[in-house]
Parts: sequence; C-alpha cells; structure tokens
Amino acid sequence: MDRFRFPADLIRAQQQWHATYRALAAPRPRHTTELRRRLLRLSVRIHWHPFWATPAGRMPAARVELRQRAAGGRARGAA
Repeated sequence: MDRFRFPADLIRAQQQWHATYRALAAPRPRHTTELRRRLLRLSVRIHWHPFWATPAGRMPAARVELRQRAAGGRARGAA
C-alpha cells in the first residue's frame, strides 16, 4: 500500500522527469539542449509543487517514495 497520496499531476511530472533523464542519458542523445531545458522545467515544477507544503509533503520519505513510484519499481530493483 502506498504511504502517501500524491496528486496525479505531481506523479506525471516525476514520470516525465525520469523519461527525459533517460533520453538525455542515452548514448549520443539528440536535441540535448531541449532535453536539458525540459529537465530543468520539470525539476522546478516538482520542487515547487504545492504538495510539499502539506504535512505529508514535509517528510523526506515522501520525495523518495515519489521517485520510486514514478520510476515504476526500477529504483527498488537496482539495490
């Protein structure tokens, strides 16, 4: 069971962040400037999301769970 109830837009932004990061990390990525700008915009959107001002959002574990949930379990299996 999930410990935190993240807003759908926050989860979607984190998923897009992961996808953009993977695209940028690929060998010889195309459109690197666009990807870097997109990664920066998504980072800002995630960092300043109103969820982080709630009591649940103030817990450091919430950020970790968001990343794991958005990664679709890839982060859990890597350890």
